[in-house]
Amino acid sequence: MQLGIFAKTFPGSNPFIVLRAAKAAGYATVQYNMACSGLPSLPLAIPEGIARDVAEAATRSEITIAAVSATYNMIHPDPAARKAGQGSLRAIASAARTMGTRLLTLCTGTRDPQDQWRRHPENAAPDAWRDLLASMEIAIGIAEENDVDLGIEPERANVIDTAHKARHLLDTLRSPRLKIVLDPANLVDAEAIDEKRMMIAKAVDLLASEIVMAHAKDRKEDGSFAAAGTGTIDFPDFFRWLGANGFDGPIVTHGLDPSEAAGVARFLRDALQEAKAP
Repeated sequence: MQLGIFAKTFPGSNPFIVLRAAKAAGYATVQYNMACSGLPSLPLAIPEGIARDVAEAATRSEITIAAVSATYNMIHPDPAARKAGQGSLRAIASAARTMGTRLLTLCTGTRDPQDQWRRHPENAAPDAWRDLLASMEIAIGIAEENDVDLGIEPERANVIDTAHKARHLLDTLRSPRLKIVLDPANLVDAEAIDEKRMMIAKAVDLLASEIVMAHAKDRKEDGSFAAAGTGTIDFPDFFRWLGANGFDGPIVTHGLDPSEAAGVARFLRDALQEAKAP
């Protein structure tokens, strides 16, 4: 497993400066965001030279691009907002392989019109599921055209808010382009630690065959998010379950300040070593 970090953790709009900072903090790979190239996170076009610059910066920094964020609200109540997100997905998909990756990360979305990370009571309505399927079909078509994969993440504020719903989506669409990004902190809240371990283990078992990336942020006892190693997630146990199910991909941390990056890298390396111990 390779340790990675959200590139946007580090300030700057020059990919070499950003990626060099990630490497210096102890990471081997990043989940890239187009803001690190001075563009919007969801641009409507990516000049070819910009994509080449990312790849060259990664080579010079001796780091890889595990994925690029293409996160938009796939069930936004305004169809025009969904269409704009699809346009950005197409732009990022067309540039991804030049940048050095074939994985784009997505957000399955919420009916909240202002915040795609805020739960909305209409997320569980039948029409939200129908809109998600329609959006996913379009996204899969874009992925097919550009020979890239799409990583979705079970997230408590989104329409796909459990591992079981993620499994249902995979089984419904049956597309080899659709993959899973699994963040243990998005599967739990303020449960007891043993219950968290059980919930996370069951999610890994259920989704193992499609997990292509794991995220690593933490949860405090009150349910708030925190940097990995400062909350209640048992990361060695999480990594053991991933390894036991054949996962050997990137572990990408986020939800931390740049000043915390090196310490989190050390914590995650130690957790990986502990997971390997007999």
